[in-house]
Amino acid sequence: MLGRSEDSAERRRLVRPPRLGDLPHAIGRLLGSIARPVPVAGPVPRGGNPDAVVDCAIYANGLRRGGSAPVSYPEAARQARRRRGAFLWLGLHEPDLATMRPVAEVFGLHELLVEQAVAGGHRPGVQTLGEVTRLVLRTARYVEHDRLTATSEVVETGDVTVLIGPWFAITVRHGPVGPLWAVRKELEARPEVLRQGPWSVAYAVGSRMVDSYLDVAEHVERDLERIEEETFASVRTDEFAHIYQLKREMVEFKRAVLPLAEPLTRLLESRVLPTGLRPYLEDVRGRLARAADRVGGFDDLVNSILQARLAQVSVDQNHDMRKIAAWAAIAAVPTVIAGVFGMNFDVMPGTGAKWGFYVSIAAMLLIGGGVYHRLKKSGWL
Repeated sequence: MLGRSEDSAERRRLVRPPRLGDLPHAIGRLLGSIARPVPVAGPVPRGGNPDAVVDCAIYANGLRRGGSAPVSYPEAARQARRRRGAFLWLGLHEPDLATMRPVAEVFGLHELLVEQAVAGGHRPGVQTLGEVTRLVLRTARYVEHDRLTATSEVVETGDVTVLIGPWFAITVRHGPVGPLWAVRKELEARPEVLRQGPWSVAYAVGSRMVDSYLDVAEHVERDLERIEEETFASVRTDEFAHIYQLKREMVEFKRAVLPLAEPLTRLLESRVLPTGLRPYLEDVRGRLARAADRVGGFDDLVNSILQARLAQVSVDQNHDMRKIAAWAAIAAVPTVIAGVFGMNFDVMPGTGAKWGFYVSIAAMLLIGGGVYHRLKKSGWL
């Protein structure tokens, strides 16, 4: 009994209600937790590539100096300035403003060039500020898909800004499309082009972009052929929203290809372009003209397919209306006969005939069959 009473007392002590003296402390802790300042999240660091540098190298006499490993661009800039006939190629991917400011200090870039390089989505063009020329190109890549739908992405685009100075070339790429490591490898394998200086980078990047345009145009042409086959097939679906989707994708592709002709012409007419690179850039302009012609032809073909599909829909609707009208004409025959003999008159010929019902049914079938045969022969059924 004694042990049981001690247990009861212990339980009452544990579950006792809070005293009034304890309440201020609890309220104080609650208010302190509410008033405690919430830590503000700082800027999210760039993961994997904090300085946005993809590659940096010095080129002299058509060869890469210092091996294949990237070097620090401030040190590389000092070496390129001291070495006659050398230039530096710095590759950046999606740099932010904080990343571009040290680059601008090292290379002496105008603040407008820095702001334009940080922001993506520019239209192809060329601009010269002081001794630095800014060339903007749009990148393009065909997105593989099994079947074109109303939401399929056909062409993915980005942009590349090339800043060409007396002793440097800076490429700034936005978007996942158009990595330039392959361009660098191909250019390093052509020392006769590399000897032309920083403008060789502009030529190599422009040549790769135009090649990608032709590649995308070839794949898009296959999509157009499949859509054309589906449009004029004997069995086709009523959906044609995927044609509108392809047309929208072609508009995006045209914005990448067509505006580039004018900047290339301006470069060929300017004096900043080395004489040795003019034949190469003329070849790029010729290939760009072929790509532009194909893109313009695609737009006309998409419009023709869309108009043909809309005409087919109209013809199908007219055909359905003719079928409905034909069956309505056939159904009118028994309706008229039954309506005549269903009139509530005392005197009506044939109402007292023994075979009147069977004769009326036979008349309905014969006349209805004749109308069906006539409409079937004329193509309404």
